[in-house]
Amino acid sequence: MEYITLGGSDLRASRICMGCMGFGDSGRGQHSWTLDEDHSRQIIKRGLELGVNFFDTAIAYQGGTSEQYVGRALKRFARREEVIVATKFLPRTDGEIEAGVTGRQHVMRMLDQSLENLGMDYVDLYIYHMWDYRTPLYEILEGLNCGVKAGKIRYIGISNCYAYQLAKANALAEREGFARFVSVQGHYNLIFREEEREMARLCREDNIAMTPYSALAGGRLAKRPGESSRRLQEDRYGRLKYGGTEEEDGRIISRVSQLADQRGASMTEVSLAWLLTKTASPVVGATKLHHIEGAAKAVDLKLTAEETDFLEELYVPHSLVGVMAENIPNRQEN
Repeated sequence: MEYITLGGSDLRASRICMGCMGFGDSGRGQHSWTLDEDHSRQIIKRGLELGVNFFDTAIAYQGGTSEQYVGRALKRFARREEVIVATKFLPRTDGEIEAGVTGRQHVMRMLDQSLENLGMDYVDLYIYHMWDYRTPLYEILEGLNCGVKAGKIRYIGISNCYAYQLAKANALAEREGFARFVSVQGHYNLIFREEEREMARLCREDNIAMTPYSALAGGRLAKRPGESSRRLQEDRYGRLKYGGTEEEDGRIISRVSQLADQRGASMTEVSLAWLLTKTASPVVGATKLHHIEGAAKAVDLKLTAEETDFLEELYVPHSLVGVMAENIPNRQEN
C-alpha cells in the first residue's frame, strides 16, 4: 500500500479509501446488497491487513448503522490514532428550518450523533455531504469551525459541489479565520470525467485532495461487457447517471477489459490504476473480500502514457444528474 498526505492537512492516508456505504442494517437502507455486521467486520479487517487506513462512511448510510459497524470494527482491529475516519452530514431538514435550528446548531447536532454512532471522541475528516441551498454558507462553516475548535473534528471536507462553490467556501473561511476544506469527494471515474473541467484544476492550484466516489461506476468498470451483478441490477441511480451513454461507455469498458487481459490484471485494477493517476485516494466500495483485495492491488499497477491515452480516447461528455443536477438552483443562494 502507498500513502499520501491529503491536501493541506497532516492526514497520511492510504491511496485506497474503503467506502462503507454497503455496511449497515439492510432494514434501514435501500439496497438488498447491504452487509450485516459480521460480514462488514470481515471486510474492514481484510482492508486493514492490506494497509488500508482510510475509511469513509456517513450518517445517512442505513440510518447511521454504517457508522456504528465501522466504529465497532475499528475499535476491535485497529488503534484509533492509526486510522483515518471520514463521515458526512446532511443538509438541514424541513423540520429544523421551521423550528429555527441554525446551520451551526445543525452541524454540531449531526456531528455529535455521528460521534456517538462511531463510538469515537473525534472524526479525522468531517464532510459536508451536499450543498445546502437553504442554509447560509457562513452558518455551515461556523458550525464546522466550532467542531474543529472543540477537538471533535481534525479537518473538514466537502462532497457533491461545484468548483465555484468550493472556491467560494474556502475564500469565506479564510476571510473569517475558519477551517478550510482540505478535500473534495465528487463523482469521478473513467466513464464520468466531468470533474476534469474545473474541479481538478482548482484542487491542483489550491492543494485540495480529490477523494472521488463511484470510482468503479457502481461496478460497471469492473465487469466485462454482458456481465452483471445484483448491485448493477438494483442500481436505479446508476442507470440514471449512465443510462443515456451506455453505448459510448461500453466502448471504454471494452478497452478496460482488453488492457486488463494484456497486463494480466483485473478490470478493477486497471480502472483504479487510471484514477490513481488523477486523484489522491479514491473511495472504493467493498461488499466482498475480493473487492478490497483488487482495489489494493491497483496501487501497484502503473500505466504507461500510451495505455492512459488508450483508456481516455473515447470519452464523451456526460450530463450532471442526481444530486448535482438537483442542486442547480433557480433561486438566489444564501
